[in-house]
Amino acid sequence: MNISEIVLAACLVAALGLIISLLVTMKRRATANEAAIEQNSSDSALELLEVLSLTALVVSPNNQVIRATTGAIALGLVKNRELAQEELRALVLSACQTSGVETLETDVAIGLGPEKALLHARAVQLSDSNVLMVVEDNTESKRLDDTRRDFIANISHELKTPIGAISLLSEALVDASDDPVAVQKFSKSLRKESKRLTNLIKDVVQLSRIQSAEVVANAEVVDLSTVVMEALDRNSYRAEARNVKITYDAPEGLEVIGDPEMLTVAVKNLIENAILYSEEGAPVGVGLRQVDDVAEIAVTDSGLGIPQEDQSRIFERFYRVDPSRSRSTGGTGLGLAIVKHVASTHNGEVKLFSKPGVGSTFTLRIPLADKNVIEQDSDRSQP
Repeated sequence: MNISEIVLAACLVAALGLIISLLVTMKRRATANEAAIEQNSSDSALELLEVLSLTALVVSPNNQVIRATTGAIALGLVKNRELAQEELRALVLSACQTSGVETLETDVAIGLGPEKALLHARAVQLSDSNVLMVVEDNTESKRLDDTRRDFIANISHELKTPIGAISLLSEALVDASDDPVAVQKFSKSLRKESKRLTNLIKDVVQLSRIQSAEVVANAEVVDLSTVVMEALDRNSYRAEARNVKITYDAPEGLEVIGDPEMLTVAVKNLIENAILYSEEGAPVGVGLRQVDDVAEIAVTDSGLGIPQEDQSRIFERFYRVDPSRSRSTGGTGLGLAIVKHVASTHNGEVKLFSKPGVGSTFTLRIPLADKNVIEQDSDRSQP
């Protein structure tokens, strides 16, 4: 083989190597583009579901949560970047084994308390082998159907008392028009009953709004220190009127997923109760702390306390331990019912420790936001 043939052969080998290298590079780019397209497809689908205020997740076949809408996090479906419920994990497995849409409707434990949520879930496997799951929480609609009749009966009874009193006092006021002392007495009572009726209507409207509000749709990351400070501010005038000194400890950085207004109303109601059911000048304490993966807001008073036999019913609508004291304070019997509802809709619970003659401590417990999931979604949203 002469020199020219050797050079030609070397050139051919070099060209062939270059061609192979280019083919490998093109193959890698194609694979990367396909993966990017599949990832973009999953992301786009989830972003669309987020806009539609739906609860949705993209889950890998081994139950790793790749993406989750805010609603899914608020509902308590994600823990440590994994599906938290065994029932939903089984649904993912079924979706991976079939080519169609798999559905499930069942009661699922999602919060801190014993109550279960009624979930309807649909799952389908995507082209990248991950599973897209859409979940509906039907718990509240079922709860409303179960309590509507009782609530109407209760509210009719509760409205009857102040309305009847106002009617009688109005007649007495007319009959005593020539007696200034009696007029003043009846006017004071009339004002008191009017205020009671106003408070009752206000609490009924507030409870109705909270029950109809969709926590999942309005969910956002909430710093509980802000919630506590706002609740304290809303009770400042009441504390001043009863000469109650409130001490508080509300460190920043404890975050949950939920509705900030609903959480503020719940804490505000706990502080209001502590003020109204304590003696004038008595101290009230408010504390915020973290216990494991749960944020706890505790409100402590040194009031009369709640007897053991009443503690199991204290969160029922319109239930009052001491009706006569409730009339004097303007209590409606709805404040703690609102607190319990807010707790359950945020996958939490409210606990009570009380001893007659010593005082009471109400503790609102809400699961902390999963920072890993939040940071993951935040990173994906960056351009």
